[in-house]
Amino acid sequence: MTRVQTPHASTATPTPSQGWVSFVGSGPGDPGLLTVRAVELLEAAEVVVTEAPEHIDLVRTVLGLVEGPDGLEGGPEIVDGGFGEDGQPLTHAARAKVVVRHGKKQRVVRLMTGDPFLYASGPEEAQACVKAGVGFEVVPGVSSVSAVPAYAGIPLTTKRHKEMAVVTCGDKVDWSAYADDRTLVLLSGVGSIGETAAALVEAGRSPETPVAITRVGTTTEQQTLTSTLATVAADVRAARIAPPAIIVIGEVVDLRQTLSWFETKPLFGWRALVPRTKEQAGSLSRRLREYGAVPEEVPTISVEPPRNPLQMDKAVRGLVEGRYEWIAFTSVNAVKAVREKFEEYGLDARAFSGLKIAAVGDKTAQAIAAWGLRADLVPSGEQSAAGLLEDWPPYDEVLDPINRVFLPRADIATENLVAGLIDLGWECDDVTAYRTVRATPPPAPVRDAIKTGKFDAVVFTSSSTVRNLVGIAGKPHPSTIIAVIGPQTAKTAEEHGLRVDVLAPTPDVEVLVDALADFGAARRAAMLEAGEPVTRPSERTASGRRKARAK
Repeated sequence: MTRVQTPHASTATPTPSQGWVSFVGSGPGDPGLLTVRAVELLEAAEVVVTEAPEHIDLVRTVLGLVEGPDGLEGGPEIVDGGFGEDGQPLTHAARAKVVVRHGKKQRVVRLMTGDPFLYASGPEEAQACVKAGVGFEVVPGVSSVSAVPAYAGIPLTTKRHKEMAVVTCGDKVDWSAYADDRTLVLLSGVGSIGETAAALVEAGRSPETPVAITRVGTTTEQQTLTSTLATVAADVRAARIAPPAIIVIGEVVDLRQTLSWFETKPLFGWRALVPRTKEQAGSLSRRLREYGAVPEEVPTISVEPPRNPLQMDKAVRGLVEGRYEWIAFTSVNAVKAVREKFEEYGLDARAFSGLKIAAVGDKTAQAIAAWGLRADLVPSGEQSAAGLLEDWPPYDEVLDPINRVFLPRADIATENLVAGLIDLGWECDDVTAYRTVRATPPPAPVRDAIKTGKFDAVVFTSSSTVRNLVGIAGKPHPSTIIAVIGPQTAKTAEEHGLRVDVLAPTPDVEVLVDALADFGAARRAAMLEAGEPVTRPSERTASGRRKARAK
């Protein structure tokens, strides 16, 4: 007879409204490996108890928060679950007390590296919740056991190799039990890999058995060393491989030669400088990460209200009163400035009734759409003021009841659009909606990295970002790849003594990153064809790079 065990339940079942703890696995490092449920809980959390320092950046990235002087602005309270107020590491018991204290009255996400119930303290902390009468749930995370080898291009099982074993090397292990050809995944094994390899060979494994060691897997710092049981100890010492790392032993390691997909991304490991306004850097940085780069956002422009707001106030009143036939948005910031002015007056999108809307490009049109509006005119060709003028209809006294255009723009915008509209017969109210001013200089280490070539690429999205970066931080080193969004930006870069390597075929940030990735892929292919090791631009001297290009 089979006996079914039913867990003992308390008489009063805790509910989320009384406080609740969600034990959430954050995965092995890549924020993209978070589960949908994990993101939902982070969005609803009042408190997040972290386990590692990188969890703060993960929460910031997932929730789109801004780092302020007192932590993340507008997000949940962040509680360090790794260290106490005295700076000392918390014991499992002390950490459980922190979780329970907050869980009694708040919605808590307890972030745990990997999976909460796999080689983690989740079970002990969950038992503490049960004892305290705090309700909890478990959201499994992607385990490093499977994820890190997958990111290294190593499948743990195949049709020929169907068995595997996971071994924690911290305790004494009887390696004779693993003398067969099973795939082995070793945890915490870097420091003892020499002894482990020798014991496996002594137990009967071939000295030529492949070994792969992958450190900081699933991140853009990932590094994989391949070796054999006979040579792995010396290879690890020579490469100075340090934890955290996952070790895979077995024939499946050989498949990495054809299945390595992550470390072969065109911009893998490239340190890319993103000199933009802080609000606009998100989509560009995301695209860079998709190609394996490590974006570093350095604000060079600060967007501020106009010095004299009266002109903008008058124009918005005129818009509401029907003074204009068209409104032309030349940037996302212009949309934001008008929207904020509307909110200040208690207006909404209904005030645009009967008004035609023009957008200088797709990104600006998307910002308009996010407001619940639709752009009537977007350039069919070049996404710029010139492209907008190409498609702009001339004023027609019969068809157009009003001949005036409202143009909210930056204080440093060019006059070309205004002149072009006048040539087409329109009257134009050219209004300063916002000012772009030079940001404060970045920290000294960043300035030094820019000047000495520690960045692999700089991605310029406007002429002003070129001028302002050089003004606040100095010229990028000659070895740094310069990527620009359009001909005007390229001209400005060259005027400042910079060599332009990549020019986007169309002025769009995603197209610009795609072009940089194409450059990186071609560069990588050329190195492989020449039999050279694949290096990043920052790993070569400027003189060496010029010689290589001259051949």
